[in-house]
Amino acid sequence: MIWIAVDALGGDFAPRNVVDGALAAVRHLDVGVVLVGPAASIERELGRFEPVDRGRVRIVDAPDVVAMDESPAAALRKKPGASIRVAADVVARGEAAALVSAGHTGATVIAAHGAFGMLPGVDRPALAATIPTRVRPALLLDVGASVECRPQHLLQFAVMGSMYARLAADIPTPRVALLSIGVEASKGNELTREAHRLLKSAPLAFIGNIEARDVYSGDADVIVCDGFTGNVALKISEGLVDVVESLLSEELSKTVTMRVGSLLTRRAMRHFRRRVDYSEYGGAPLLGVTGLTIVGHGRSSAKAVRNAIAMAFRFASNRFIERVEQEIARAVAPAAEPRY
Repeated sequence: MIWIAVDALGGDFAPRNVVDGALAAVRHLDVGVVLVGPAASIERELGRFEPVDRGRVRIVDAPDVVAMDESPAAALRKKPGASIRVAADVVARGEAAALVSAGHTGATVIAAHGAFGMLPGVDRPALAATIPTRVRPALLLDVGASVECRPQHLLQFAVMGSMYARLAADIPTPRVALLSIGVEASKGNELTREAHRLLKSAPLAFIGNIEARDVYSGDADVIVCDGFTGNVALKISEGLVDVVESLLSEELSKTVTMRVGSLLTRRAMRHFRRRVDYSEYGGAPLLGVTGLTIVGHGRSSAKAVRNAIAMAFRFASNRFIERVEQEIARAVAPAAEPRY
């Protein structure tokens, strides 16, 4: 059986949503979960679901949590019993195949890096977020793991993202684009211009630069950028979806005629929500570390946690880390060194 270590204190609604989502995963998948956090609190949450299949649900006590307003590096040094650190150690010891957390992203990245190390040929980790497009879902990376990047890091992100797209979305030849301020190779800053040169010479289906307005067009399957740019783009997108949905609801409820129309469009609205809802994907894989890690949204619902565990289970079953390592060895080795 494949076991997944779950940070029970990760997320705004932990541990309740985490426990609910973990038990949903156990009911629907051939998977076991290791819930890491304060044992007494986890037991109370499990008590709402008795009887629980204790053969597939384990508890590892971890009394501390890294708060969202804490420096992740400092907090992990001061709190050896932090749930994310203990959960990463569970995976590192081979007691679980993957790590899932919806807690402090910085702490998760540092804990995973410290416990697992980096894949050969990879210098920085990257979070790969699934985003909707007019055609099919695409990947945007990095969205927050590595804020300051060099050109070779973006090349590594592109290689890992392409592998992810082939495995997760069954896209034989993913189209890779570089997020910049113009489609011309000369546009952008020194980072994007040099990254463009490296990507163009790499064994990838590189289609060139893409502007922010075309990220959701479906022209690219993998969109590469530094973590600062990607995180800003992702947060703007999430906010825009909430505003659009709110504005539509307001407009459709203004008059009787519109309220009737609102009833008729509910199915379309539900479909729209599914296409743009992060909980449908569960989380973003942290690519580049040698241990399989899925990072969820801080607001993760039980559904999102369940889907994050499902993603971890699917990747572990398909030996995702090994396959990414092989792809990186083939693609990154021939690339020229950056000029700065």
